Amino acid sequence: MIIEIDFNSEEALYIQLRNQIIMGIATAKYQEGDSLPSVRSLAEEIGINMHTVNKAYAVLKQEGMLTLDRRKGAVISLNSDKLRALAETEQELRIPLAKAFCKGLSKEEIHAVVDEIYEGYGG
Repeated sequence: MIIEIDFNSEEALYIQLRNQIIMGIATAKYQEGDSLPSVRSLAEEIGINMHTVNKAYAVLKQEGMLTLDRRKGAVISLNSDKLRALAETEQELRIPLAKAFCKGLSKEEIHAVVDEIYEGYGG
């Protein structure tokens, strides 16, 4: 598993890890049913505390991206509840879209950016 952590970033390490796993899922590096490394082995590989990895995995579980199994560990298990995902996406986009609006970006410019990003995930 290739995870790059920026130790100089202001973003929390567990958020960086969470985001990279989400990007890996979106870009098909990780598939439904794939097991992620154990907390201990990933912490050693990246050079971070086990509690940080555990927190990232817990957040991903809460967000419906992982299941945690005592035997299999952390397994990619995407939540198929589309309505919940749509509501979460809408909520998460409110501030970035408001900022874009305040900076004068048009609806067409914003749509073009969203389309470009989405197509990068194979959509």
